[in-house]
Amino acid sequence: MSNTKALSSITKKVIMSLAGLFLIVFLLIHLGINLFLLPIVEGNREVFLAAAEFMSTFWPMKVMEIALFGGFILHGLYGVIVQLGNWKSRGNQAYKVASKTKTTFASRTMIYSGILVLLFIVMHLYQFYFVKLGLVEGAMLADGHPDFYTIAVDLFSNDMVFSSIYIILFVVLGFHLYHAFQSAFQTMGWNHPKYTPVVKVVGNIYAIVVPLGFIMIPLYYMFMG
Repeated sequence: MSNTKALSSITKKVIMSLAGLFLIVFLLIHLGINLFLLPIVEGNREVFLAAAEFMSTFWPMKVMEIALFGGFILHGLYGVIVQLGNWKSRGNQAYKVASKTKTTFASRTMIYSGILVLLFIVMHLYQFYFVKLGLVEGAMLADGHPDFYTIAVDLFSNDMVFSSIYIILFVVLGFHLYHAFQSAFQTMGWNHPKYTPVVKVVGNIYAIVVPLGFIMIPLYYMFMG
């Protein structure tokens, strides 16, 4: 029975890690598109809208969209299940105190940062994806498609509460990614004396650069746009 429980726990962690790695790749793609909200090249608005149109109409992207929602659900669900299992397995307060000395702040707060990230996703869906579904009103293009560029720029320029929450939650996401990136590789068993230090460095850079990339956008429109 104990072996079955151990195998079940490992399976949950593997599923959570695979879903997490998928979301890590998606974040890079999403950031690459979102950076065109900034006037970094001439015609950045057209580039952003073309990318958004491609993401919403090209059928492989629609499959990816389903996979993305599945990834969020699996990652969040198994994250909660694994965390509850960890809490249950801790026998006494002495063990809890001892364990805190062996883990980082980011790893101890993964469940809480994950919940905050989930709340951000819900807010993000309401502000953008629900407009696409016609459930929420938003700026529209002449062809009847949502004008996500105008929606985003208006939010970042005129809604200080939204922009502030956006920035804070991406800082939280940075802490979440700091532990998640390395943990995913470890869970998958992709450890090697030569490559693991490289994975750690790449993970640290990713956890800083990607959230900062997203944060630059509201900061620009709050103070310079």
